[in-house]
Amino acid sequence: METNILREMTDMGQKILKSYDTLKEIDTVDIASTPKTEVYKEDKLTLYRYNRDTDATYKTPVLIVYALVNTYKMLDLQPDRSYIKNLLNAGMDVYLIDWGYPTASDRFVSMEDYVTGYINNCVDHVRKKHRLEKINILSICQGGTLSVIYASLYPNKVKNLVTHVTPVDFSTNDGLLFRWSRDMDFDKLVEANHGLIPGEFLNQGFDMLKPMMKVQKQQALASSLEDRERLMNFLRMERWISESPDQTGECFRQFMKDLYQKNKLAKNELEIGGKKINLKNLTCPLLNIFATEDHLVPPAATKPLNDLVGSTDKELYSFKGGHIGVFVGSRSQKELAPAVAQWLKKRDN
Repeated sequence: METNILREMTDMGQKILKSYDTLKEIDTVDIASTPKTEVYKEDKLTLYRYNRDTDATYKTPVLIVYALVNTYKMLDLQPDRSYIKNLLNAGMDVYLIDWGYPTASDRFVSMEDYVTGYINNCVDHVRKKHRLEKINILSICQGGTLSVIYASLYPNKVKNLVTHVTPVDFSTNDGLLFRWSRDMDFDKLVEANHGLIPGEFLNQGFDMLKPMMKVQKQQALASSLEDRERLMNFLRMERWISESPDQTGECFRQFMKDLYQKNKLAKNELEIGGKKINLKNLTCPLLNIFATEDHLVPPAATKPLNDLVGSTDKELYSFKGGHIGVFVGSRSQKELAPAVAQWLKKRDN
């Protein structure tokens, strides 16, 4: 018995020493390292175009619209786990909207500003640059919801729309976030935070949806300290989470009240800039991707989009995994990114 305890203590001591050596070797934790160039800027927003060594083989460029929550950097976490790099390697000309970091001066920026202002201006910039009437939009989560609204308002500017884990029907009871949101007073929440919802506050809320995931993550850290590659994977994800921007109060208020609480988008009752959003006006080819194990945006919130839009060319894609795994998992690199590239290639005429 004493021999076993002594052996375990010795092993633990060796692991601690090795962990210390591993940590000493880490100078920086880099993410989003794929080279890109700023091509347009407006307020806090920056539009990037990713650099290519060769000419694109796709005729139509793609604009990535990420969520306002967290940052786009999850799509480019590291060279061998980069959704963006996969799109580039497939031959696409890739643009991306970086929403930046809202401050108190942005508290009144609304959904209308994001959709008919920022997104529309970025789309027009790409259209003008490439002398095209329509471009492709590839959208993520909340950015997908905004893009669905955009494509309904401006069907003449969107050639193909790809949505990833995008909530559209908020009537589902499958996710805790959807049930919790129905009883929250978002007006008071915005006022209490002086018109700016802290990113850290939202991250804490996401952690509460699956508290054991936080415990499992800490356990994973303890077991990966002596393995540099596993530790770097952990640190990259932590850096991405730590950089979560705040949310403009007005947009957050409208998104949560009109969509989460009243489900106005699915009912064709949402108003943007005085115009009712009718999803039947979204007529471009649609690839709607959902994750089977998604606890943030359950499939029941995503799948109804295909029945609500006016598109005749539309496809549902089921990805076996969770909300983040859609983009950073090894299966995503081998399966999903190539599938999206192939789907767009078939419609690149």
